[in-house]
Amino acid sequence: MKLKKIDIFEIEKDSNFAPRVLLLSIPPAVVFICLVEFGFLAPFDAILSYIFIILCNMVFLSPMTLELQHLKKYINRLAMGEEIENMNLSEQEAKGIAEAVNSMHRFWMAKTDALEAEAMSDAAVLDTLPDPVLMIDRSGNILGANLAARKLFDDNLTDQNIGDVFVSQHFITAAQKVLNKQSESENLIFYTEPTKQKIYAHIKSLPWFSKGRAVAVVSLYDLTKAAKIEKLQSDFVANASHELRTPLSVIAGFIETLQTTAKNDDAAREQFLAIMAEQAAFMSDLIENLLSLSKIELSQDTPPQDKTDMNKIILEVMDALQIKANARHINLIFEKPTRLKKITADSAQMKQLMQNLIDNAVKYAVSGSDVLIRINTVDTIPASKSFHVADGKALSVSVNNKGPKIESQELSRLTERFYRLQEHKNLGIKGTGLGLAIAKQIIMRHRGNLTVSSSNKNGTTFTVYLPLKR
Repeated sequence: MKLKKIDIFEIEKDSNFAPRVLLLSIPPAVVFICLVEFGFLAPFDAILSYIFIILCNMVFLSPMTLELQHLKKYINRLAMGEEIENMNLSEQEAKGIAEAVNSMHRFWMAKTDALEAEAMSDAAVLDTLPDPVLMIDRSGNILGANLAARKLFDDNLTDQNIGDVFVSQHFITAAQKVLNKQSESENLIFYTEPTKQKIYAHIKSLPWFSKGRAVAVVSLYDLTKAAKIEKLQSDFVANASHELRTPLSVIAGFIETLQTTAKNDDAAREQFLAIMAEQAAFMSDLIENLLSLSKIELSQDTPPQDKTDMNKIILEVMDALQIKANARHINLIFEKPTRLKKITADSAQMKQLMQNLIDNAVKYAVSGSDVLIRINTVDTIPASKSFHVADGKALSVSVNNKGPKIESQELSRLTERFYRLQEHKNLGIKGTGLGLAIAKQIIMRHRGNLTVSSSNKNGTTFTVYLPLKR
């Protein structure tokens, strides 16, 4: 049989090895004392024999003590979560203990893996939910939050108290009722700060048999978009009904005339049909602009992602308006730097923005004059009194025409819906009054700004500022 090498000096001081050896040596010591006392054994021989017994006890106890010591270290390392191989021991008793520990370790590792997989699966399911969900304990501390909740409030929601996250005192009071078991559930509507989002909250206590620290679940529903859609619908109906009333009455009047007094008047029929076609085109443009405005307003909370080449977009718009410009003998001029960075913007909306601005410049310019489009990079975007603009560098696009001066009191009203200058109405220039309102909504979505200046000498200049990055 192969003997295992034992090093007594490897034994730790707190292993109680010495007390055990001395305890096992007490019975032989009592026997040797009795033998010496009755003269059966000489004192010197008794001492030598006792020392021999102590050494034998040390030799027999050392392997078990060392292996128990190693087993203790092994268990401590497992408890700390270290990845280690199973332990191999030589003593049969220690082997049995080690095997039991290894079996328990394998069981709990499998159990832990299963629990982690289940927890990850539950978290993944919660993260796919479009509405924010929070789990809170009896003290109001947030134990967990899904992706929608982290986006609405903060990435580090866990361990924060609802009193620090929610500004609404009505929400905190409702939550405390549920946490204090004064109510099974609470429902309320509140507004967030500083975004002023309209939120519907449902706070529900968990059943008594549920495990874990969580005692209630908070489900939040963003009503902002629904309220915005409802307002857009009512605004659309109100605006459309108001603005369509006049052209519809004109068309109805001409139809009645054609059916009665001008029934056989070929000249009147051609004249009336031309006017009716013009009114129908106006209504079509009006409805298209209203729908476009509603669509842009619905996308206000969605940041643009496209990498947009404004140089390319302006050239495309100029090509599309060239025939219209030629008809009025307008010269379109584009001044741009040699190298121009792309911006993060909605390409379709950028095209619509430039279409509206350049089309207006051509429409209201003096016949035979120039329309000048300039594009440059600026360090900052001018601040706005009514909405927040982005920080950092921006692209400025200015569109200048040599039309009549616009008075200062009218400049601020140009982006109002359906607002049109009386002078343009007197000149018979057709328009829906929605082009600049659409331009403003596009610029607001991109956190840019729009400035307007007008003078007798330089005409009117619309300057759009768009951030280079979001």
